[in-house]
Amino acid sequence: MAFLKRIMGSNTSSRPAPPAPEAKAGLSSSLALGAGCYWGTEKFVAKDFQKKFPKSIKSATVGFMSPSDDVRIKNPTYQQVCSGSSGHVEVLMVELNEPEKHFEELIRFFFQFHDPTTKNRQGNDVGFQYSSFVFCGDQEQYKIVEKVRSELQFVLDAGAIRPYHNNKVTTLVGPLKDFTPADEDHQRYLEKHPNGYCNHRMRFKQWPSLVTAKQEGAN
Repeated sequence: MAFLKRIMGSNTSSRPAPPAPEAKAGLSSSLALGAGCYWGTEKFVAKDFQKKFPKSIKSATVGFMSPSDDVRIKNPTYQQVCSGSSGHVEVLMVELNEPEKHFEELIRFFFQFHDPTTKNRQGNDVGFQYSSFVFCGDQEQYKIVEKVRSELQFVLDAGAIRPYHNNKVTTLVGPLKDFTPADEDHQRYLEKHPNGYCNHRMRFKQWPSLVTAKQEGAN
């Protein structure tokens, strides 16, 4: 039965991890998340994450961000980004109310609702604009993201969960750059269009325990 759970990816065969520890005071409240089409990213963060952690999100805005300082197209349009010619990623710009409490929990949740193992791709959406990317507001955020990403890679290597298409996490991490908000028509898109396009889903319900993952990896 545990084997079937791992294959299906709907749950974990290991015990859930304890809640994420609180970060040091002074952690940046700003970050941007790239997880494929930003309509689904917004829905899962602004709606579903807030169900789990009420009043955690101060604001959430969909738009575009490039990791490059030498970007060819500044303030790109949606069409330019979708063409793959602008060098931007579709992102959700997030402001947290209490980043010390919720930043690490949000990064865990980010890895639960998209596939970080399909480089430059989410489902049928292919291109750098759909890459898995975390743009961090400060160095402490960067350290936390690296820790969570390493934890996820560990449990994948141990076979404790198998929720993704591949087994190697390809998520990129970098500093926040200039953000271009998308047009108002794209903001809260799935709230306005409940049956609109979304290729995200919860791939596992709880963050897995590293202790249990070590035990499974030894078996």
